Amino acid sequence: QVHLVESGGGLVQPGGSLKLSCAASRSIFRVYSTNWYRERPGAQRELLGYITPTGATDYGKFIQGRFTISRDDAKDTVDLQISSVRPEDAAVYYCAVPTLNTWGQGTQVTVSS
Repeated sequence: QVHLVESGGGLVQPGGSLKLSCAASRSIFRVYSTNWYRERPGAQRELLGYITPTGATDYGKFIQGRFTISRDDAKDTVDLQISSVRPEDAAVYYCAVPTLNTWGQGTQVTVSS
């Protein structure tokens, strides 16, 4: 069984940037696609995008270029970079490997000046 752990959440000011990371208990990111989701208060969990084992990425149509998913092979993580943070980005962010039906427990992002 694989465990995923998200990190990097916390308090960020509007207009700032943030990098979230997803680490796994064993090396899987070059084998399986990894998704990033977020769950805003009172809303359904939404798919932000994903990265494939080859490094290809795709994003939800609402992303508008502020989110970038990448893989750091040296650290063996899949990262989510959020730029020009907005108050509506406040959420719990999750990574998941759908093929393995595995989710992390999420990392909270709070946006406040």
